[in-house]
Amino acid sequence: MSISVKRKPIVFYPESNRTIARFYFTSDGNALQIIKKVLKLSPEQVFIELRKVLRDFSTRHRLITKVFETNFNNIRYLLKKLKLEPESLSKELKLLIGSYFTLEYSVEAAAYFNPSIIEHPDQYGLKKGQKRIIVSFRATGEGHISSIVFREGIIDQNNDLYFIEPGQLDEMPELVRRSVYNKNAFTKKLDEMNINKKIIPLVLNKLNDEFNYGELQASITETLKDITLTPTKRKMIEEINWVADSYCEIIFSLDTSLSERVIFPISTSESNGIEDARFVKFTDENGEITYYATYTAYNGYAILPKLLLTEDFYYFKICPLYGKYAQNKDMALFPRKIKGKYAMVGRYDGVNNYIMFSDKINLWTNAKLLQRPSFPWEFIQIGNSGSPIETKEGWLLITHGVGPMRRYSLGAILLDLENPEKVIGHLKYPLMIPNEKEREGYVPNVIYSCGSIIHNNEIIIPYGMSDYASSFATIPLNELLHELKNNHQK
Repeated sequence: MSISVKRKPIVFYPESNRTIARFYFTSDGNALQIIKKVLKLSPEQVFIELRKVLRDFSTRHRLITKVFETNFNNIRYLLKKLKLEPESLSKELKLLIGSYFTLEYSVEAAAYFNPSIIEHPDQYGLKKGQKRIIVSFRATGEGHISSIVFREGIIDQNNDLYFIEPGQLDEMPELVRRSVYNKNAFTKKLDEMNINKKIIPLVLNKLNDEFNYGELQASITETLKDITLTPTKRKMIEEINWVADSYCEIIFSLDTSLSERVIFPISTSESNGIEDARFVKFTDENGEITYYATYTAYNGYAILPKLLLTEDFYYFKICPLYGKYAQNKDMALFPRKIKGKYAMVGRYDGVNNYIMFSDKINLWTNAKLLQRPSFPWEFIQIGNSGSPIETKEGWLLITHGVGPMRRYSLGAILLDLENPEKVIGHLKYPLMIPNEKEREGYVPNVIYSCGSIIHNNEIIIPYGMSDYASSFATIPLNELLHELKNNHQK
């Protein structure tokens, strides 16, 4: 039986005019030279130069003076080297100095891909058959640095999609770091990451039973001064910093539209990008709803899986994922607990699909093989394409497979509703392969999705096209389930 796949005409392309104002810094020496030059300006010159900057950029960024103030505070420690007190400087001078440590970054100039779709928390005021949705994207700019961005829209009774015109003042959130750490709890987390137990005391023995972020950074800096440390030990010490750096909270201003909120890399563990967020609407046993996303933090040479959670898409908490089986890409959370435990699918070995259960949502220490590559179109590796979706016939998991010429295709399997460790149906052939229009891009011959939903008895799949742009497809749910059940895996 052939499954009907309807590709939608809507396509999201990267737009270079989507910019954020971010901190720019190279070195203490260079920064000091810049500050010295600005300090030589007369008050009149400071006034004129600041007004020029505000005239050119205040309409491109919300509260640009707040950004300048924040970036001035990031380098204010350097004023001590010049024997100056920050309070002695005028407000205008501080803002002008801050502007020299600010740059515009086009968050999606290179690519806009790998989307995930979920139901919007606000479903009020809709007509019959409509659903309000949020679609997250991986936006990539200069240097291949990836961020999470959003678009808001509505699916109508015919499953056609309509999106709200995005706002133009993109904004990064306010960052709040966890200020106090408990040594025992922190040590346990490091142990879960399999960091050498002989390395941990080198840093933590210098600290009290409770310590803050700054004290930890000072201890790490002091420890790294030991010239006898091997490269391996230095890397492990840096991983200790990853753990502290990975706990944070971010808050967006209430006057931002959803499309203007940019989750840009904020910690050292994700300095080279936030990759492929898989969002899921999670319903707890008490009926409370939380939106979770698993994503991969990348710092240029290593990855760190992370968990993001929110209830309103204004306030987010971020923490790392721990355990032996949370050390690779492609982790996706089930939308509810299974027999009292959190459940996750993942690909910790880089080839096969696994299923995991845990009492803690951020700790994954056990896994069971779920699916191996079985067909030519997926011989290289398989993975999930978002969280499992609950249907009356079982858990529907959209997958991806990599075959000849490293072509990425979408597939599907069906898991038993009560025992999702059991695969009860699978597709022998790809559900979707990149067509002639979709196969050209930054990485050719790839279609990839990070999460789908069911609406009006169809599955709506958002998908990235060759790591460049994004589109949508709809598939009749009954057709897909029928084909899956006809390919029962015993």
